[in-house]
Amino acid sequence: MHRYLLKISFDGTPFHGWQVQPNNPSVQEELNKTLSSIFQEEINVVGCGRTDTGVHAKNFFLHFDCTKKTDDYTLLHKLNTMLPSQIAVHKLWEVNSDFNARFDALSRTYEYHIHLHKDPFKANLSYKLAGSVPNLEKMNQAAKLLLGEKDFSCFSKSKTQTKTNNCEITFAEWVEIENGLVFKITANRFLRNMVRAIVGTLLQVGNEKLKVEEIINIIESKNRSNAGSSVPACGLYLTEVEYPNSVFNGK
Repeated sequence: MHRYLLKISFDGTPFHGWQVQPNNPSVQEELNKTLSSIFQEEINVVGCGRTDTGVHAKNFFLHFDCTKKTDDYTLLHKLNTMLPSQIAVHKLWEVNSDFNARFDALSRTYEYHIHLHKDPFKANLSYKLAGSVPNLEKMNQAAKLLLGEKDFSCFSKSKTQTKTNNCEITFAEWVEIENGLVFKITANRFLRNMVRAIVGTLLQVGNEKLKVEEIINIIESKNRSNAGSSVPACGLYLTEVEYPNSVFNGK
């Protein structure tokens, strides 16, 4: 058996998230189907995480096992020819048999993109914010209160199958761009819906519906109903996944 690691990117608009699910198209299903066709054996890929319906990825990693050896040029060419236009494959590594794309990740980074004025080219790729421009300084003050290891149950979907809701956030910051805002956040792990709930809550701070220091009380409450509403999936991107350097040094 050979285990391979793939780096891909995708526009999540036409997919019902990453994970295979009955009667709905998913990114994982497309990869399984295409790789199985190429290798003429059943292939089931394991992703670095599970993105929700409509969420995008600029850098997403997955691993798979197969009995045949392949080279990166041949496989990448075939995949990019056969996969839907919304999925691109960028790089291939052969990795150790015990490597796991999900559990060996050290950190993940997401970005949330907001545009302030109507733009037809961002309809499914960014969130059009209605109303006045939020206070960036206050949102960044509140974002700093997220840093560190905490129980983030207040930003998680309920009834998820996780052993713990503790995560360590190492970076969280808003920046202003032309016709918009981008929120960037890095953590060792994320809970379901966590980033979109955080963005929705920080926007309430920026619109002065919440005070900066209230973020602490919301986190300590561990109650999802105390945090803000989740923003739409269209603005969310997985942008970076960090692995130990040894993963990319070959078998």
